Amino acid sequence: MTIIDRYNDAKAAIARAATDCGRDPASVTLVCVTKTFPAEDAVPLLEAGHRVFGENRVQEAMGKWPGLRDKFSGIELHLIGPLQSNKAKEAVETFDVIQSVDREKIAAALAGEMKKQGKRPRLFVQVNTGAEPQKAGVPPEDADAFIAVCREKHGLEIFGLMCVPPVDEQASPHFALLADIAERNGLKELSMGMSADFELAIQLGATYVRVGSAIMGHRDYSR
Repeated sequence: MTIIDRYNDAKAAIARAATDCGRDPASVTLVCVTKTFPAEDAVPLLEAGHRVFGENRVQEAMGKWPGLRDKFSGIELHLIGPLQSNKAKEAVETFDVIQSVDREKIAAALAGEMKKQGKRPRLFVQVNTGAEPQKAGVPPEDADAFIAVCREKHGLEIFGLMCVPPVDEQASPHFALLADIAERNGLKELSMGMSADFELAIQLGATYVRVGSAIMGHRDYSR
């Protein structure tokens, strides 16, 4: 199967999952995750009209996407990996959406850069729903307070929440927890669900699903 075959299958699966739970398929945005893949691998998707992509690393995105943006208009680039405060300048320059805000140091750095650059990428707070020490994200019990700090102290508009459930646990409780935190904080956007579980995430309210290997194929981390 080609990338386009897998892309079409993913789009059809998203539409089915949305329709099955009474949702408009247009309410779910597919973020195609191109981390570790070279720029040329994104070209077939761009030529097919897809415009929303996710990257894990600021440096990788900076090397990959400027040339693609020159050739294709309307690209929306999401940072879905951890962000260091010393990369805030480059992140604001490069990304349209930053899904991994999880510390006040990051919030402060982004607020400063957004003011300086006059750019306002959409921001999501990442919640570590599984309380995994090796994973980025604010602990669930601290999420309300952190969202308030982002809004009230740093003047940031938070658009939604993101999570990456533990690989060895059922994803549904984590998706439900994220949806609960979003609802009580008045947030409408939920980035949850990846290649293995995006259909379940849609049932539980995902508005963005991050699909990589199911479209791009096997990922070579040695690159």
